[in-house]
Amino acid sequence: MSTPVMKLFDLAGQVALVTGGSRGLGLQMAHALGEAGAKIMLTSRKASDLEEAAADLQAAGIDARWIAADSSDPEQIRRVVDETVQRLGHIDILINNAGATWGAPAEEHPLAAWDKVMNLNVRSLFLYAQAVAQASMIPRRRGRIVNIASIAGLAGSLNMKFIAYGTSKGAVVNFTRTLAGEWGPYGITVNALAPGFFPSRMTQATLAEHGVDNLAAHAPLRRLGDDDDLKGAVLLFATQAGKHITGQVLAVDGGVSAVHSG
Repeated sequence: MSTPVMKLFDLAGQVALVTGGSRGLGLQMAHALGEAGAKIMLTSRKASDLEEAAADLQAAGIDARWIAADSSDPEQIRRVVDETVQRLGHIDILINNAGATWGAPAEEHPLAAWDKVMNLNVRSLFLYAQAVAQASMIPRRRGRIVNIASIAGLAGSLNMKFIAYGTSKGAVVNFTRTLAGEWGPYGITVNALAPGFFPSRMTQATLAEHGVDNLAAHAPLRRLGDDDDLKGAVLLFATQAGKHITGQVLAVDGGVSAVHSG
């Protein structure tokens, strides 16, 4: 017997942990999950940003909490997961969104900056997934993991100096595919979103350098992403609507990756 389509997108009673959730794409996805009925736990480094983000969600009628932590620190990652389970009972959905970038020519890229990007963009995703799986998803034989990659992980670029960022996001793509294969038998789906350019604090320098209109002109839809464009995609991967989808990478980029190879 089939399920009514809107019921497939219902997250009532479920708990979502959103890393890097205090602003930008993380907060947008938290809104989508919360509006679908999930309880939200946000984490990022700055308590003040988290408090503001949680208040924003609560004003929309969403049950939202927060834990300040550095996602590059394995001990703090474990603390976030353990505290979330203690406070909310379990974790159904992990949105692995915390990330960083660093712009520099490859020949001059500082090693410390390389390590910072890799630790946050790759290692933290593995550590969060591992901790959440151990604490909740594997014992319960169910879970949804959504990793945030980027179109920078799907192809190179002639004029964007992001060797560490692009490399890290390419790693996220194959991390997603590999983990999906390994954890499918536990009832855990693992997928990735690959956003294109969205106005955010992380992209503001790139947008200023290359120009919003110029970047939009490279997309078949002639636009950048906005405050709604990840909502439907994250719900597909996080809900029962996507229960038969795993190991996939969905570009949300106005068509850029479809027509540009670099």
